[in-house]
Amino acid sequence: MPLKRSSARWPWYGLLALILAALAFSLWFATKQVNYEWRWERVPQYFAYHDEVPETAPFTGKVAKISPDGANSRVEIVPEGDGSPAILTVETDTLQVAEGDRVGEDDDIGATRHWQVGPLTKGLWVTIWISFISGFIGLIIGLITGLCRISKNPAVNGLAVLYIELIRGTPLLVQIFIFYFFIGTVLDLDRMVAGIGALALFVGAYTAEIIRAGIQSIPKGQTEAARSLGMSAAENMIHIVLPQAFKRVLPPLAGQFISLIKDSSLVSVIAITDLTKSGREIITSSFATFEIWFTVALLYLLVTSVLSQLLFWLERRFARSD
Repeated sequence: MPLKRSSARWPWYGLLALILAALAFSLWFATKQVNYEWRWERVPQYFAYHDEVPETAPFTGKVAKISPDGANSRVEIVPEGDGSPAILTVETDTLQVAEGDRVGEDDDIGATRHWQVGPLTKGLWVTIWISFISGFIGLIIGLITGLCRISKNPAVNGLAVLYIELIRGTPLLVQIFIFYFFIGTVLDLDRMVAGIGALALFVGAYTAEIIRAGIQSIPKGQTEAARSLGMSAAENMIHIVLPQAFKRVLPPLAGQFISLIKDSSLVSVIAITDLTKSGREIITSSFATFEIWFTVALLYLLVTSVLSQLLFWLERRFARSD
């Protein structure tokens, strides 16, 4: 029987491979039709690159000695008149003086190279950092608002409903503009704080409804049993209801946080240099439009895939603990 099941699945694997091959061929054919000159060799320098820092003479003097030091050269400059000599270390292939040359103050002697983080790496870090902070704050807002949604107090419940409907009924881009140009101006907020605040409020509204649904999915009999054991309403919520609700809402929460990472690209409109804005700035200087946008898309896909696998692992762990 197992052999028959395995053999019956092979045609479907073949169909999957055929579809993937067709998609790859379609992408290749489309690139040929665009008549675009691909220059993928430009992309790695935007992750990390060697930056040349020029070394200049600290004073007017004479090059007394040049000593090799591996791939570098040590240049000894003797000042005119009294004073201690200066020794500069530069890359040998950038050396612009020879022994016996006279140099003036601030004349180029050579350069040193150092690895620098590229704009795509910086933008990726900003995207991850903004998404994590706003997601964490949004989870707290959503938890509080979700509890307010099931409250019997009409004022608390009404405020929660108003917040949720207001956020879910307006576009995120408009919310970012309002938060930055209006609230940020009144409270004198930095653009980074404004961007995180707008994203946190946005994700908090959706998280609130997810948590509300999770809490209300727990049978009321468990609450009644907890009350019969002498537990207060707060103890029942913390120890009985919320742990079970969290397990049930983990998949929709995962989808919401994955969407948050992609939605965070909108903060680039208020001049936050995230991954999307970094990509736009690179394109304006390199004109490598398709290469950069494909790379940016793959970086977003990489981050969301890692988060998806992490949350899937948590879901399986919680399922085994039941």
